[in-house]
Amino acid sequence: MDPYRNPFAPGAGSRPPELAGRDDILEAAKIACGRAIKGRSARSMMLLGLRGTGKTVLLNEIGKIAESEGLLVSKVESPEGESLARLLYPEMRKIMRSLSTVEAARQIAFRGLKGLRGFAAIFKIEVAGIDLGVEPEPGLADSGDIQHDLPDLFHSIGRAATAAGKGWLLLIDEVQYLSESDLSALIVSIHSVAQEGLPILLVGAGLPQVARLAGEAKSYAERLFLYPGVGALDPKSAALAVEKPIEDEEASITPSALDLIVERTRGYPFFLQEWASVAWNNAEGPEISIDDASRSYDETLASLDRGFFRVRIDRLTKAEVQFVKTMSNLGDGPYAMADIAKAMDRSPSSLGPTRAKIITKGMIYSTDHGYLDFTVPLFAEFMRRQG
Repeated sequence: MDPYRNPFAPGAGSRPPELAGRDDILEAAKIACGRAIKGRSARSMMLLGLRGTGKTVLLNEIGKIAESEGLLVSKVESPEGESLARLLYPEMRKIMRSLSTVEAARQIAFRGLKGLRGFAAIFKIEVAGIDLGVEPEPGLADSGDIQHDLPDLFHSIGRAATAAGKGWLLLIDEVQYLSESDLSALIVSIHSVAQEGLPILLVGAGLPQVARLAGEAKSYAERLFLYPGVGALDPKSAALAVEKPIEDEEASITPSALDLIVERTRGYPFFLQEWASVAWNNAEGPEISIDDASRSYDETLASLDRGFFRVRIDRLTKAEVQFVKTMSNLGDGPYAMADIAKAMDRSPSSLGPTRAKIITKGMIYSTDHGYLDFTVPLFAEFMRRQG
């Protein structure tokens, strides 16, 4: 069929043509945004899920919802090793400058910019542009302790937003890469503005361990956030994600072909998009048959192996690759650490540093005490295909 009309979007973070199975999360986000801007209590969220389940797509959709509800929106991605201060500074400056253009919020926002200038100086963040003429206000967000300084800035933004009849939604992707102190500061800041009823919300997205990391950073994080899981789609939603875009292009797919794609992908959104895209391109049309879907399977796997899976394994050292290869050879997870150690003829304690490094790189996570699993769906199958 015509590749120019191919409706599927297998790229990382690309919005699928049919965002199936996520209505509850989006509705909860919409209600939270609407309540926040009205000055009512609203809970922030942490979206938890494996790689390729559509967390980034949901962050983008929630951002659009927030804008339609009257909130200003900032989105950042937390890379490994970057400080939260450097990550948030440009966004906070942008928000404060925007609020300073509203007459009712001007004085509050200007004071916030003074605090931000002191914050930049104490955390050694380079400042350029219009804020060079803003003098810092001594004692405001300049202690050098981010757990004290960040809440000051959030309060300034929240009060200015209230005066302007606005709100602020902060979207953070890859939350698991934040340091413990930075995650703690973020939680303290959100807790502080929530207590005052200020219109600021955080929606973060990360791997499943984020809930545990947040709880370890601050015990009250369990009550502060909603933690919706973003997992594989149920069969009905998975089928809708494939079939509706095809029908919208005035084409069709046979029930047997649709069942095959849904079953073998196990409902994981990224894989659904990849296989459906390949099947579309390979079908003569106007219908994708079971033969088209079957012939496209090997090509789909090869594409995933070269891209989605390979970029993960390339980040690991030889010792780390051996660790995850041993995991995959034990079958499908979760995997007992004791079984991994036994298969490698090592003691669990001697493998501790390797395990910790692979977790830090976001390849595996602890599902329970003494158990691990891959953060990438179907990764064990990929490793076994490598021989």
